[in-house]
Amino acid sequence: MRFVRGFAEVGAADVALVGGKGANLGELVRAGLPVPDGVVLTTEAYAVAAAGIDVGSPGVQEAFLGLAVPSEVAAEVRAAYAGLGWGPVAVRSSATAEDLADASFAGQQETFLDVRGEEAVLDAVVRCWASLWTARAIDYRARQGIARTDVRLAVVIQRMVAADASGVLFTADPTTGRRDRIVVSAAWGLGESVVGGLAATDELVVDRATFAEVGRTVAAKTEMTVPTGGGTAQVAVPADRQRAPVLGAAEVGELARLGVRAEEHFGVPQDVEWVRVDGAFALVQARPITALPPPTAPPPTTWPLPYRGGAYFRASIVEQMPSPLTPLFADLIDPAVTGSIGGLFASMLGRPVPAGDIAFPTINGYAYYFYRTRGLLWMTVRLPWALRSLNRPETRGGVRGWRERAHPGYVAVVDVWKAKDLAALSSEELLDGVVTLLAAGATYYTAVQSVIPLAATAEIGFTAFYDRVVKRAGDPAAHVLLVGEDSEPLRAERSLYALARLARSAGTESSAWRRGFAEHLERFGHTVFDLDFAEPTPADDPSTLLDTIRFMMSEAGVDPEVRRSRLRAERDTRTEELRARLDPVRRRIFDALLARARRLGPVREDALADMGLAWPLMRRMLRELSSRLSVDVFWLTESELRARLRGEPVHPPIAERQALRRGRALVSPPQMLPEVTWLRTVFGRFMPGAETPAGEQLTGVPGSTGSVTATARVLRGPEDFAAMQPGEVLVARMTTPAWTPLFARAAAVVTDIGGPLSHSSIVAREYGIPAVLGTGSATDRIRTGDRVHVDGDAGTVSVVDP
Repeated sequence: MRFVRGFAEVGAADVALVGGKGANLGELVRAGLPVPDGVVLTTEAYAVAAAGIDVGSPGVQEAFLGLAVPSEVAAEVRAAYAGLGWGPVAVRSSATAEDLADASFAGQQETFLDVRGEEAVLDAVVRCWASLWTARAIDYRARQGIARTDVRLAVVIQRMVAADASGVLFTADPTTGRRDRIVVSAAWGLGESVVGGLAATDELVVDRATFAEVGRTVAAKTEMTVPTGGGTAQVAVPADRQRAPVLGAAEVGELARLGVRAEEHFGVPQDVEWVRVDGAFALVQARPITALPPPTAPPPTTWPLPYRGGAYFRASIVEQMPSPLTPLFADLIDPAVTGSIGGLFASMLGRPVPAGDIAFPTINGYAYYFYRTRGLLWMTVRLPWALRSLNRPETRGGVRGWRERAHPGYVAVVDVWKAKDLAALSSEELLDGVVTLLAAGATYYTAVQSVIPLAATAEIGFTAFYDRVVKRAGDPAAHVLLVGEDSEPLRAERSLYALARLARSAGTESSAWRRGFAEHLERFGHTVFDLDFAEPTPADDPSTLLDTIRFMMSEAGVDPEVRRSRLRAERDTRTEELRARLDPVRRRIFDALLARARRLGPVREDALADMGLAWPLMRRMLRELSSRLSVDVFWLTESELRARLRGEPVHPPIAERQALRRGRALVSPPQMLPEVTWLRTVFGRFMPGAETPAGEQLTGVPGSTGSVTATARVLRGPEDFAAMQPGEVLVARMTTPAWTPLFARAAAVVTDIGGPLSHSSIVAREYGIPAVLGTGSATDRIRTGDRVHVDGDAGTVSVVDP
């Protein structure tokens, strides 16, 4: 026949002729899988019928519906129908762009079931052709970038089987991406209600290696689809079958094996439609699973401690590491941080720190500070003396030590390695350079840690005096009097706003704008989203900056200098009102404490902003190593990388490690371990979220005053930034200076990690929005779209409308 092909005659090479559905059915037959008999009316028949129709016209669908099937096509359809026994058939559209992995057209065209008689079959063919031109289908193809003239339609005509049960099978878990799991949905009756999501289904999870069930949920199946002798209808499931399982354990295993055979034939995970007839299974369709997540391991449920006799904390530098660490970074950062923090404590405490008293391990991939109990007690006892020692020159501590020693020293190390020709260095030298730069970054952060307590004590001292001596009912919170000072993250924001203004006047293609953007990246592009060097910096991927510039160009964008001037004016007015009611002695104390807090507060942000100074260079060095070794070195351990450098064969399980990291990223790690009473008693007030409260309310640290009720937006990282809408509550594990531009869109900020002097808190105040930090589990307990109430004064977050 010219226009009709049997399933056994077609395959993957014939998509242009028989469409995706027809080609896949042919492949299932070739694989020896059970498939009800059928034929495909080819796209050539469609072309003959559509020869006189303008597919670009608005009335294209109506034109198709008015068609008479050309006589030569109709003759072959009648002959094919006779060959199928003149019984009921399913007539399904099969578009040439359908059922491909990169363009999921499934469901965009029509399917007709229980079609009986020649004229009814021909009518169903015409309606299939016309379904190619519904508004929904046209819009879908346009969004996929497929031109109107690039699509034709074939039609599958398949013997209808009297299925008593049907459903779909995924040869990989479509939710988690796990390739070792097969997921089966099963319902009574025909499968159209399952595919269309109209019927409740039993859900079964099968272990791929053993074909044994590892999960079963039996649904209350109240409706099913049945044939009516010329169509289908939704009817009630008999009461005795509503709670009965559709499939037995042996049947689930048999069905899973058929699915694996289909996947092995096609070479990629499959979405398979199946039916059961008289106890036997048949497959009526298979297509690649679209948008299958990358493989993800199960999330951890226990937190095994690598060292005993101590305490683990996620604080300080860990605020810059919100995600599970990649293997190479985990191996290299541990000695870098342990060495630098040990050196600081040795100089502060006047004696070396015993080996093993401090470490920087990972638990389920998450970084923790570890302090052995004896060392923790010693450091706590010596803390007052240690804080006084921060300004000694040898510690590189204090504001002066940071400005005159720590920062120039860090810059000097980076400059030395920047001057080198990376291509001329040996692979061993490249790795040594990464180790050197990472150690320099850790040493720099250790010096920054000496600035943080000074800024903290300045604010705490002012707040204590203000709350006890000055504040009355109706007066603002102490931190309201500290806003309006300049800092590096705010200077970066002003730079972006200047670029937005330039884009409006000169365009982003102008040489002036391109030069300005390059200058911005040179100055601010090292501000990291995550200290793990596997994650790109803005210098590597400026897409988040470009998105921020677009937002600033919109009507919702606000000039940061105008906002700062307003805050300063309000601050100064309130300050003068408060000063006026103080006696001279109290006024002098108030002025001195306020001036010190305002001076030291921004220093923390300035210091942290340059923490990632070495990161763009380290990433270039590691990418060079990856290129030379033909392996993604970020996913190797240090010992594996050094073995590769020696020429030894190494075959690391990179895919498994990536799946493990994705699984670990699904949980929020405890802020303190082990979860014992004495730790919560001593440190709980600094990390309230560590106790993970039950119920709808989360408790954290008050970070910035005010309250608001708005829609939540949970952001896992920079890849989510573009989704943030003005007026939403920003919910994140933590924020770094690189997140600052997002605060202009936020109604409030909520984090898992952080305290009253964290970046999130300080910047939220500068934007005049509420903030609650250190909730421990906000990113787990709040979902994007939830309505939440954020009380920045009480330090609470409540889900008011999930």
